[in-house]
Amino acid sequence: MPIVARAGDAILRVYGDAFSVVQKSDDSPLTLADLESQRVILAGLAALTPSIPVLSEESAQAPWAERRAWPQLWVVDPLDGTREFVKRNGEFTINVALVVAHEPVLGVVAAPALGVLYWGAAGIGAFRVRQGEDAAMIRVSRPQDPLRVVGSRSHASASTDAYLRALPGHVTKGVGSSLKFCMIAEGDADLYPRFGPTSEWDTAAGQAVLEAAGGRVTRLDGHRLRYNCRESLLNGDFVAFNDAAILPRYDATDAQTQP
Repeated sequence: MPIVARAGDAILRVYGDAFSVVQKSDDSPLTLADLESQRVILAGLAALTPSIPVLSEESAQAPWAERRAWPQLWVVDPLDGTREFVKRNGEFTINVALVVAHEPVLGVVAAPALGVLYWGAAGIGAFRVRQGEDAAMIRVSRPQDPLRVVGSRSHASASTDAYLRALPGHVTKGVGSSLKFCMIAEGDADLYPRFGPTSEWDTAAGQAVLEAAGGRVTRLDGHRLRYNCRESLLNGDFVAFNDAAILPRYDATDAQTQP
């Protein structure tokens, strides 16, 4: 998607220079790169699909009374993993998803500092494009032994620890941004459990890529994550995985009762 490529160039121009960081009202960081990426993406989508509204992290949100009537929308995080951007570890992404009837049907996840882009579409499949290479179709793998679990680099929680204790033998790796979905999609991980708040723009694109690659993203009750269904834009706890057979029995009270 040329729009995402241009947004990546805008981010890297900031990434390669000195930049300042401000704290938003929710205590998350914001940089010029977030705003420049947002500007490029919104302009590009307005030109490409002027009739489709956009829900983006860094712009004023339409009220629920308006959003609830949208049959389709773009869901955008112009820079997912700003904490990783500030740490300069490369594990940040651009997330763009098309949601139709509450379902993510197309997703693009780009990691400009790593030179890789993932995209997936329902009924078509999922693909990875590395800089200088042709697109390669990707697919989830069979679960491995030990299980390969990925989790947030910056958002650990007691609930996650309790969930991991319910798993059989496994190895864990901390990874920033929506790259965790893409690692499962390309067969490099098996499971990503997430406890604690995330927003719809954090997950929609990664979910579309992973589902197109044969994986799943569900709430703990087994229902698929869906979008623009309610006033709140926060997701509940969820798991992303390659095979439902690996999911443990988990009781939310475990997080409080286990040491």
